[in-house]
Amino acid sequence: MTPHGASEGYSYPTLEDTEPRAVDVINALREFRTSETAMRRRTRSSPAMGETDLLALRYLIDAEAAGVGVRPTELAGRLGITSASMTTLVDRLVASGHVTRERHPSDRRAIILRPAPGADEEVRHNLNQMHKRMLEAAESLSPEEIKAVMHFLMRMREAVDAVNMAPHIGSR
Repeated sequence: MTPHGASEGYSYPTLEDTEPRAVDVINALREFRTSETAMRRRTRSSPAMGETDLLALRYLIDAEAAGVGVRPTELAGRLGITSASMTTLVDRLVASGHVTRERHPSDRRAIILRPAPGADEEVRHNLNQMHKRMLEAAESLSPEEIKAVMHFLMRMREAVDAVNMAPHIGSR
């Protein structure tokens, strides 16, 4: 039985009283992703900030730390959202005081997005406990386990990145 009480995973049945198998790893990864998604919902930095808002803000904070300005089109591509959704997202983040729009330094027609002062501290404060617990879990691994986990996650990322979405049946 899995930790959350389900006796089988999504199309990957588990067998009790056997050695762990590859499908058990997939089931554990799926459970982790479910828990992570639920945690992100619980730790939003403000009641109006959704998961996409938080992801956008984290990306902008990271870009700011690297000294890079981010155009809305680049952020939309990173988040996998349409330009219309991007406009709504940016408007919401600007209105909430989390993001500012600035003129692009070399292209007068373009704008770049930057996290507003204090946005990094607000996000860090809200996610600090989760990061601390995750780091403690990672630090409990042996060097061999770390290598195995990193190898596995790299292979999973490659597998997911290689997926091509098939067209819907009947669509033209």
